[in-house]
Amino acid sequence: MKKILFLTISMIGLTATAQNLMTPELLWQLGRVSPLGISKDGKNIIYKVSIPSVEENKSNSKFYSIPISGGNPTEVADYTTLVQDKNISPDGKLLLASKEVKVGKVLGKDYYPNLEKSNAQVYDGLNYRHWDTWNDGTHNHVVFSNVNDKENFTDIMKDEPYDSPQKPFGGDEDYIWSRDGKSIVYVSKKLEGTAYALSTNTDLYEYDLATKTTKNLTEKNPGYDTAPQFSPNGDLTWLQMKRDGYEADKNDIIVRFKGMDINLTSGWDGTVESFTWSADGKKVYFLAPINGTKQLFEVNFPGLTRIAITVRQLTDGDFDVTDIVGFSGDKAIVARTDFNHAAEIYSYDLKKKTWAQITKVNDAAYSKIALSKFERRYVTTTDGKKMLVWVILPPNFDKNKKYPTLLYCQGGPQSALTQFYSFRWNFQVMAAQGYIVVAPNRRGMQGHGVEWNEQISKDWGGQVMDDYLSAIDDVAKENYVDKTRLGAIGASYGGYSVFYLAGIHQKRFKTFIAHCGVFNLQSMYGTTEEVFFTNWDSGGPYWEAGNAAAQKTYSQFNPINNVSKWDTPILIFQGGKDYRVPIGQGQEAFQAAQLQGIKSRFVLFPDENHWVLKPQNAQVWQKEFFRWLKETL
Repeated sequence: MKKILFLTISMIGLTATAQNLMTPELLWQLGRVSPLGISKDGKNIIYKVSIPSVEENKSNSKFYSIPISGGNPTEVADYTTLVQDKNISPDGKLLLASKEVKVGKVLGKDYYPNLEKSNAQVYDGLNYRHWDTWNDGTHNHVVFSNVNDKENFTDIMKDEPYDSPQKPFGGDEDYIWSRDGKSIVYVSKKLEGTAYALSTNTDLYEYDLATKTTKNLTEKNPGYDTAPQFSPNGDLTWLQMKRDGYEADKNDIIVRFKGMDINLTSGWDGTVESFTWSADGKKVYFLAPINGTKQLFEVNFPGLTRIAITVRQLTDGDFDVTDIVGFSGDKAIVARTDFNHAAEIYSYDLKKKTWAQITKVNDAAYSKIALSKFERRYVTTTDGKKMLVWVILPPNFDKNKKYPTLLYCQGGPQSALTQFYSFRWNFQVMAAQGYIVVAPNRRGMQGHGVEWNEQISKDWGGQVMDDYLSAIDDVAKENYVDKTRLGAIGASYGGYSVFYLAGIHQKRFKTFIAHCGVFNLQSMYGTTEEVFFTNWDSGGPYWEAGNAAAQKTYSQFNPINNVSKWDTPILIFQGGKDYRVPIGQGQEAFQAAQLQGIKSRFVLFPDENHWVLKPQNAQVWQKEFFRWLKETL
């Protein structure tokens, strides 16, 4: 191991001088901290730092150990020996992993081996592509092997055309050993083809090593069952959504105790993102959005006693707690961000309610940058509700000046708009270029109760659009806002919002920017891969004439129906491998703008998906974003 005196951005050549402004170039020199766990001896935190290299067009990573009390980090070569590997069986003899296995015939050469140069693909159902890859007949399968002989493994899903980990985002959190090591519990949606595309019904399955048999542990629940864990007492615990097809349903913590499923968060008006047990098995700690932030909570586990189940919020402030790393005595080790700071690891004293920053990967960089200011603002909506609006102000803000202002439209549509730190939609960078950012927690945002979150479904162009306009109109009353220089920006559902606002804004905005946005709800329904999403949020297919909810969506809330009213410059970003909001959405919007003589630009990233991940593409995105604003705002 090599001793590191200071792990700072100076290591990667950051040349910012005192009180510089954040730029896209500086943003992509920051270290990205990922906590990996607490060491086996309980004394250190193990974490990874990834640093993008624009020149190499990739990220380079190093691994570190740092005392829980803070101090100087030490670079480590093999971090896997330092943290408890949950994929090793309790007796230390077997290793749990996943492998991609060819199961089904899809390719032309699968059907006709003598035509080995054919690149044809043959499908008999949907789910022929997902997120950014085409189905080629391979599936993720859970396997186990001897720790010392990984090549000879047992596939516990042999010949099954299903996935575990789940695609596209599942990882090793999708499979775990039982406490006694005699069985394996894993997450899978055991549906294929069109049925797969229509459902969110993942279940927890248990594979018995002795009998080689599998049983469904959550067969009665029709929605998502995910994130299995065992309590210190051996009780299976997981996250559960109740309704099939609703990907943004309330997520609850379920404990299977003495044959009964106990819902620990059913009486709490919120949704859980992730959780972990206390060492004594008496509490569950979890993360959840609340009031425009993400915070740490706890809920007691009373078993079958008459003690009331109580949820308590443990942290509070204008920041996001993004990860629970572990616990050391009375201290919770977590990752934290805010609009001005990328993730770092912190210690939070649960008794004293005090914070201590442990990693300081980007402190040197931020010390030389003038930070943005942000404030909470509460706006009355058209239906008389109080809506939180984040307002991000430029560094060195002067209320006597006038600033161009951007309405930020969040994607999701049901995702929390909190104190996140994005390396693309970065409010700090936008504000540093002289723009005020208005970010409303409009209808559909988590963290304001289940009813607020659900109100956007089947109402994409309804109350939520009034929420957007209420937010920008309210902030635009301030003397420091240049009312003649307002823009609207957003991605995914936020891109839809931009396309929709372009037809109804009544001259409010001077420019628009949409990234991978939904433009035509009919063609979206016909080409997106997760049909359950469009069925739930749009109300169903466009051809169901008797379906009032669906017909309202496709007639009243379809941006394409208002395209003749477009009259404002628009920039459109699109990923060529985005199968969630396919390329045709951006193409249709750009073509409509061009053929109406509207100043417009189409920026295509052929090898990117719904996001922009490659460093050089990310730089192009940022440069085009601000070039457009300079031209049009």
